[in-house]
Amino acid sequence: MFKPTVLAALLVAVPVLAQDPPVAPPPTPPSGSTPPTASTSVPAKWNVLEKRVTSKDIDYEVSQGTWMSLDVSPDGKTIIFDLVGDIYSMPVTGGAATLLLGGAAYEMQPRFSPNGGRIAFSSDRDGITNVWTMDLSGNDLRQVSKDKEREVSNPAWTPDGQYLVNRKHFRNTRSLGAGEMWLYHSSGGNGLKLTDRRNWEQNATEPIVSNDGRYVYFTEDVSAGGGFQYNRDAHGQVYVVQRFDRQTGTRSTVIGGAGSALRPQLSPDGKTMAFVRRVGLKSVLWTRDLESGRERPVWDGLDHDQQEAWAIYGTYPGYDWMPNGKSVVIWAGGKINSVDMTSGRVTNIPFTARIRQTITEAVRTPQRVAPDSFEVKMLRWVTVSPDQRRVVYTSLGKLWLKDLPSGKPRRLTNDSQHDELFPSWSPDGRTLVYATWNDESLGAIRTVGLDGRRGRKITERLGHYVEPAFSANGQQIVFRRIGGDGLRSQLYGQDR
Repeated sequence: MFKPTVLAALLVAVPVLAQDPPVAPPPTPPSGSTPPTASTSVPAKWNVLEKRVTSKDIDYEVSQGTWMSLDVSPDGKTIIFDLVGDIYSMPVTGGAATLLLGGAAYEMQPRFSPNGGRIAFSSDRDGITNVWTMDLSGNDLRQVSKDKEREVSNPAWTPDGQYLVNRKHFRNTRSLGAGEMWLYHSSGGNGLKLTDRRNWEQNATEPIVSNDGRYVYFTEDVSAGGGFQYNRDAHGQVYVVQRFDRQTGTRSTVIGGAGSALRPQLSPDGKTMAFVRRVGLKSVLWTRDLESGRERPVWDGLDHDQQEAWAIYGTYPGYDWMPNGKSVVIWAGGKINSVDMTSGRVTNIPFTARIRQTITEAVRTPQRVAPDSFEVKMLRWVTVSPDQRRVVYTSLGKLWLKDLPSGKPRRLTNDSQHDELFPSWSPDGRTLVYATWNDESLGAIRTVGLDGRRGRKITERLGHYVEPAFSANGQQIVFRRIGGDGLRSQLYGQDR
């Protein structure tokens, strides 16, 4: 064990491979100048809607879009949808869309109120994503949630039109975060928590409310591991549809199984639930009879869902049933489609939309793309020798050795074919053991003296090796040989 003071010196004083010229200090204010005061140095509050000086206007027409959430009016005559952060409406038969809400703010996930008189949506126009409502012409905007730290999105009306169930996003040390269902009055307020998040990383999203207002359905990540993982098996079960009972406060799983259950949507009579499920390499629209439990696939033409991803705004764009309960209107393949839920027949609903946006020029800083030398910002496996006179670490995939406290670092080996990882000292401090890796020849365990000589490969079998260490008497070396792939899992290969 080394002293904290040694570690502090190490982190501050470790030299680098190469170094750019030092940055000049800020200039000294001219004589007689007045330093800025608190009143003059505080910047104005950031306004998302404000047009910046370095910007330009663009204007073009489209007949398709990406990841469009939509909704159908209660009378079945109008479709509203989001497109590049703006909200549009058009007749249910298609045609030229009318811009309801545009500008620099990012608006999405529009939902008609039960009486068709207002539209709920998610927007960052106040600086962070919150839920708002507006009238059918895109005016009379009212902010529902006013959270300043946690994004609130995915609005779903209660049947009486008085409340909205939304997803609130919580994050901890990882930015990925998790979701909870919160109930807000449509006039605003602090909201009421309905469900607890499983932890800080597993997602819950896509709320809807039953026709009688008693139940809240939502999708939740229930995969094993207790946190977000990049190698989740989408062919197994990642997400399920949960049902929260507002009367009893209990919750239960309604739909799960292989391929997960995503983005639920209740039919107008409340007896059938449409949802999305992964089948093979396709995302498929399914239906489930809530009384009998019978499930069947309807259409396999959906775009790829996002159940392996973060998906705080949903695993698939919002869609809706037609009021007669016979078909679903859903986005896929850049188009708006009507899907007959009995026959699976798909009819395109053509549209055109005029895009008018103000594009602010990005802030750019000159970068040295391929410099001959640069300063290393990160060291890995920083390990101090038993006598605390030297330190070894990995930088840019190679082992470096330096004398403490202020020696000049030097490459330990001249190996150009392998990455050098996980260095560890022998008890006498004369030898280092480490793991190597090469994409073609795979990994091995090697030892080397402090002079870079007497290098020796001590494993014969190809594999993935990590974390070698000497025994207390220095006579043996222990290490781990691992299998599988940290990103792709072991489902389709046993990489050993």
